[in-house]
Amino acid sequence: MANESVTVENPYGLQALWAQGDFIAKGVLILLALMSAYSWFIIFTKWWEQRRLLKQAAEADKNFWGADNIKNGVGKLTGKGNIFKAIASEAIDAAAHHDTRMTQQVPLHEWIDNVIARGVARIGSALQTQLPFLATTGSTAPFIGLFGTVWGIYHALVAIGVAGQASIDKVAGPVGEALIMTAIGLAVAVPAVLGYNYLLGRNKLIMERVKLFANDLEQVIVSGSRVEGANAKVISGAKK
Repeated sequence: MANESVTVENPYGLQALWAQGDFIAKGVLILLALMSAYSWFIIFTKWWEQRRLLKQAAEADKNFWGADNIKNGVGKLTGKGNIFKAIASEAIDAAAHHDTRMTQQVPLHEWIDNVIARGVARIGSALQTQLPFLATTGSTAPFIGLFGTVWGIYHALVAIGVAGQASIDKVAGPVGEALIMTAIGLAVAVPAVLGYNYLLGRNKLIMERVKLFANDLEQVIVSGSRVEGANAKVISGAKK
């Protein structure tokens, strides 16, 4: 007689949890699913943005500083939303308007330093957007899952008490379904924490490149030279 494989539907899986859960259990599942989906969206979009900014940093090192003056260097910076082009353009414009009545009493180096510092701070703030959500998800998702577990076990015990019997099949199913909530909470939290730390490290790398660029740019505008180690590369500034 041939053996026949019989597929038995799991009575203790997610489908059973969703079918038997009340509105609070379903609400916890939906909340965790939304937190997970948005966390992955942030991770991928921020990674892609950081990849673009690192390419812009490499382009600035190669093309901007290879030009004979910073105005021509700005023209060699391409790409949508190029942060290095924005900083250089603002600094050049600030240097060109330094002799106006409102700013002529401020030394050029202080004026340029303030303008560049604002641009760098704006970039740093933009890089940090949405990252707090990952940190929040990483710290709260396990507790949200634990709440779902506690709520599910409570209802399982109530159902067992009403039935008046505590056989293993009556206990294992509801309790096992409730524990799934904790597992889901951990599955949401772990990628969020790893993604947050990874993106934060890349943000620090980008900000280091931005600050180095900003410092060199200020040197060129104020003194007309860029210090590279023990050597100084002469490049025309924005002011004649």
